Amino acid sequence: MAQDIRDLFMADRAQDKNDSIPEGHEARFLDKLNACLPETPVKSKVNWVKIAVSLVILLGLSFGGYTYLNSNQDNNSQSPTITDVNTKPEVRIKTLGDLSPDLKKVEDYYLASIHTELSKVELTPENKELIDGYIERLEELSNEYKRLSEELTASGPSEFTVNALIDNLKLRLNLLYRLRDQLKTLSSETVAEEATQHSF
Repeated sequence: MAQDIRDLFMADRAQDKNDSIPEGHEARFLDKLNACLPETPVKSKVNWVKIAVSLVILLGLSFGGYTYLNSNQDNNSQSPTITDVNTKPEVRIKTLGDLSPDLKKVEDYYLASIHTELSKVELTPENKELIDGYIERLEELSNEYKRLSEELTASGPSEFTVNALIDNLKLRLNLLYRLRDQLKTLSSETVAEEATQHSF
């Protein structure tokens, strides 16, 4: 069954000589080809508008990218490149809300109530001294709250720290309630004094 490859090539060449292209075939083929193709070269249908729009978009994107990268480099160059070995990384201070959703509700309630009460306070020359005393005490309590929050962050949650934070919020709110009551008393006394002065 094995055949010599040389014999196969010889047989193939002999067959090719018998299957030669008829005379004049090439000339007929070229005539048909010329008849199908136009004699004038076809202009390429280049849409210059599409090319122009593509270039404008490319330039716009290039400019936008350059501006973005340049602004990032400006921001990076403004930040210090050499960091002090003694500086500590900034740690986010934890609050009651970070411990549980229930404590977050408690904290939000007290803080909203404190802000509401503070917004109701009207400063007048008669009550300025009274309000200033309460504001000083509120600032002390606020600083204590920050210190307790730092302790919560550093040592983790403990019953003592959580209760101290809640008590701090309660105390601030109670101070504002007392301030509101004293302002009402002060304003009613002022109205009474004005009424007695007008009666004489």
